[in-house]
Amino acid sequence: MTITSVTDCTTLNNGVQMPWLGFGVQNTTETANAVRWALEAGYRSIDAAAIYKNEEEVGRGIKTSGVAREDIFLTTKVWNDDLRSGSVQAAFEQSLKRLDTDYVDLYLVHWPVKDRYKGAWDVLQDLYANGRVKAIGVSNFMVQHLEDLLPGADVIPAVNQIEYHPHLQQPELLDYCRQKKIQVEAWSPLMRGKIFSIREITELAEKYGKSAAQIVLRWDIQNGVVTIPKSSRQERIIDNADIFSFELAEQDMAILNSLDIGSRVGPDPYTFDF
Repeated sequence: MTITSVTDCTTLNNGVQMPWLGFGVQNTTETANAVRWALEAGYRSIDAAAIYKNEEEVGRGIKTSGVAREDIFLTTKVWNDDLRSGSVQAAFEQSLKRLDTDYVDLYLVHWPVKDRYKGAWDVLQDLYANGRVKAIGVSNFMVQHLEDLLPGADVIPAVNQIEYHPHLQQPELLDYCRQKKIQVEAWSPLMRGKIFSIREITELAEKYGKSAAQIVLRWDIQNGVVTIPKSSRQERIIDNADIFSFELAEQDMAILNSLDIGSRVGPDPYTFDF
């Protein structure tokens, strides 16, 4: 797989092009500025969510960046409360209003809320059929959730956004998604900063003359996983995009692949209670 530019894309199962590298906005400060800085640095994918409470700022950052809306891959997600109340359609309309756009490129079910995600998926399928979104997908779905969803689905999810990093690689889930042609996307790829204390990663950073973050983000995309690092600092946003001038050797990919210990930094999709 040859990926040499921040604008290089993977092709989703419906033919839509999604950039390999995106910019996440969970817990960002000065979100409008951060989004604008990311777009100025060459990012063309922005990952938002209703629960992040900053969709208005994301929309403002897009507007002030000067980058045309049609050149941006914009993701947002429907939150659990809206699944439980059956108000997915209304939540979607509210997200569009806050983002100041008339469509999103990818709309995700944020968490597999028990007894609710199938009904939510029906609404997402209608949004997709009506051209309101270019692709639909899920987030934090494990194999069990996907096996429950897919038999009754008319549309296979285009994306499954999951916690994925060197200490949590979930090979069974990755293999399942690849078999079903569901693109895996990594949230928290930098383990909330914990990668910087992992000896093998810091040694590879020194070997390649790169930061630990750049090593891990490059590992993501060489493993065929879309990745969405986040930062509120302009210099870090720029640095995180500088992963296309080098490639990790096979033996160094193997070192990173060996670090999996099944350890999460976020909630467990089987036991979350929010």
